[in-house]
Amino acid sequence: MATTESRLKHFPVPFFAVTMGLFGLALALHGAADVWPLVGAASKMVMWVGIGTFVVLALLYLAKAFMYHAAVQAEWNHPVRLAFFPAISISLLLMSSALLPHYPDAADGVWVIGAALQGMLTIAVVSGWISHRSFEVGQLTPAWFIPAVGNVIAPIAGAQLGYVELSWLFFSAGLVFWVVLLTLVFNRLIFHNPIPAKLYPTLVILIAPPAVGFLGYLSLTGQIDSFARVLLNAGYVFAILVAVQLPKLAKLPFALPWWALSFPVAALTIASFKFATLTGSGAHVIIGAGLLCCLLVIMTGLVFRTIVAIVKNEICVPE
Repeated sequence: MATTESRLKHFPVPFFAVTMGLFGLALALHGAADVWPLVGAASKMVMWVGIGTFVVLALLYLAKAFMYHAAVQAEWNHPVRLAFFPAISISLLLMSSALLPHYPDAADGVWVIGAALQGMLTIAVVSGWISHRSFEVGQLTPAWFIPAVGNVIAPIAGAQLGYVELSWLFFSAGLVFWVVLLTLVFNRLIFHNPIPAKLYPTLVILIAPPAVGFLGYLSLTGQIDSFARVLLNAGYVFAILVAVQLPKLAKLPFALPWWALSFPVAALTIASFKFATLTGSGAHVIIGAGLLCCLLVIMTGLVFRTIVAIVKNEICVPE
């Protein structure tokens, strides 16, 4: 049985995908409150659960960094886990978005910290990709979208907090990196060996960039125009492509990358409700409601399976 010390040593940075999912759920419920006001209380409760979870995970990872610096360095040099480091700053940006309707001053402080960290991690991760280290094509997965996704999240709260030009900077960087990485990922998916089974759930991340991009663009411009529609509908296209893969996904054993399902579905849910609210589209209310039901099922299953895996010592163990 793994000791507490060894579990801490192998505590993985992808664990922060959990807080991305929780804040995504809180924001999805908040978006649904525009249609069904009664779910607003649930949104705030999930937000606090997300904040508490983030604090716990952050303290654990700081302890790991202090006690097992070499293990953190190994994660930084890992071709897949490297992309998950910005999940920390993304969680802060999502926390800011969740706090904004209730505690705008706190949201402002959290956003500044999250944006600064996101900027530094984006530069560090991309620099790691283009440094002297060489990566194999087989090491490329949709998880590499995570640093880019974080940049298009920044404007969601940033523009409302008054950081308009800085938000445009983040949005522009995220959009450019998304287009580049989308080309690379599809080249890998079509012309090379399949993604390893453990990482196959990361395919769902394909949904996130256009869905989050829609929300960021809407926050910056305040209107539904042709480009906004392109982004939202691109999210739906990727969602359909991922849905076709569900039979294969259902056969895979649970692992931490399964949390990749949560935030992309949440982002598309939020985008659907936002479009419905601004345009009065009843069809998008139905789409948002269906996605929210799927998200609740996904989150319930992920939380349950994660608890079971922790109890069975299946997480935070050597790979």
